Amino acid sequence: MSKRDYYEVLGISKGASADEIKKAFRTKAKELHPDRNADNPNAEAQFKEANEAYDCLKDPDKKAAYDRYGHAAFEGGMGGGQRGGGFHGQGDFASAFSDVFDDLFGDFMGGGGRGQGGRQRAARGADLRYNLRVTLEEAYAGMQKTINVPTAVACGACSGSGAEGGAEPTTCPTCSGMGKVRAQQGFFTIERTCPTCSGIGQIIKNPCKSCGGKGRVEKERALSVNIPAGVETGTRIRLSGEGEAGMRGGPTGDLYIFIEVREHDIFQREGTNLFCRVPVSMITAALGGDIEVPTIDGGRSRVKIPAGSQSGRQMRLRSKGMPALRGGGQGDMFIEMAVETPVNLTSRQKELLQEFEKLSEDNNPEGKSFFSSVKGFWDSMKG
Repeated sequence: MSKRDYYEVLGISKGASADEIKKAFRTKAKELHPDRNADNPNAEAQFKEANEAYDCLKDPDKKAAYDRYGHAAFEGGMGGGQRGGGFHGQGDFASAFSDVFDDLFGDFMGGGGRGQGGRQRAARGADLRYNLRVTLEEAYAGMQKTINVPTAVACGACSGSGAEGGAEPTTCPTCSGMGKVRAQQGFFTIERTCPTCSGIGQIIKNPCKSCGGKGRVEKERALSVNIPAGVETGTRIRLSGEGEAGMRGGPTGDLYIFIEVREHDIFQREGTNLFCRVPVSMITAALGGDIEVPTIDGGRSRVKIPAGSQSGRQMRLRSKGMPALRGGGQGDMFIEMAVETPVNLTSRQKELLQEFEKLSEDNNPEGKSFFSSVKGFWDSMKG
């Protein structure tokens, strides 16, 4: 039976690029994988056929010969490029499946493939998180704050190499520096991280006594952090390279500082605006007057209360709020009035209020309107 055209096998045109050939093969390999086609007796043969086509077309020299002479290029000594002229037996199928592993999954196994191996780089240190609580006043003004961060730092005795005296690590004898080992299991070639060197590709014959060969030690560091004005709860500050040191000279991680602004006894914050609830006496609310209120910068502002003010009335103090983070102006401060009802009245005060109530029937427009509506509601229910 004559062989099918390799381009037809992969479902591509003759002018396909190397990336298009690789992409087509990946699609076919996944589609024809024997594990996914247990009910298809032809899956194994089709899988071998696709791998044979890709093995030829991925090689520029083989592809050029095939484009010129077709299958005859690899028959009768005309180039001899095809491995064994096809696939026969279990050994060839295992080799084909190993090719699929290299082509499909090489990018995820250390970036090595067969040409470079799977050796990992020295492990990067972990990123660290530090929760920092600040007051509203500190968030308003910004500040320099010193924090103590427990972390792993490069060992001074071995300069982070993990070897006694700073000696250089040696190539791992188990994986020959690849960082991974392969084992044949039937049709499958399994690749695992090297158990001797944990994927680094190197071992230390004489570990550093100070760090036990890790290249880092636990230590508490004091860091000076610049807290910009306007931070709020959830603000994140990144300090590059201030995280945990990497294993055996690996790159250092980063430190992330998460800000939490404490609640304030006087001010409530919404974005860049501040709100302050101020109690006002019943007399001041009725007659009007001036009150003095605090501001977040520690100052004082005088606010004029209009006569006849009610609870809940708000007045704005422009640019007395929080600064916007990284510039962009400043918010406002809102004063909310809370008209205060007097308590613990003397007999004389009660008499005066009772007399005032008799004289103030026309001085409560909101109450008069409300009770008029209530009376109408009751009358309608009776009807």
